[in-house]
Amino acid sequence: MKPIKLKEVMGITCLCKASIYRMIAAGEFPKQVSLGERAVAWVEEEILDWVQARVDERDVSAELIN
Repeated sequence: MKPIKLKEVMGITCLCKASIYRMIAAGEFPKQVSLGERAVAWVEEEILDWVQARVDERDVSAELIN
């Protein structure tokens, strides 16, 4: 399990900070983990799984169309 900071999450997902936090509030994105009083990180595997789920949704939609 590797913790990653916001910049890396943004790089992996191509989402901006505001979108990430908006999606967290809506329950649509993995929550961050507190590392200390003023530090948070995300679990890399959870972010990669979230991206993979988006790809899987796309593939299922494409199969339904064809």
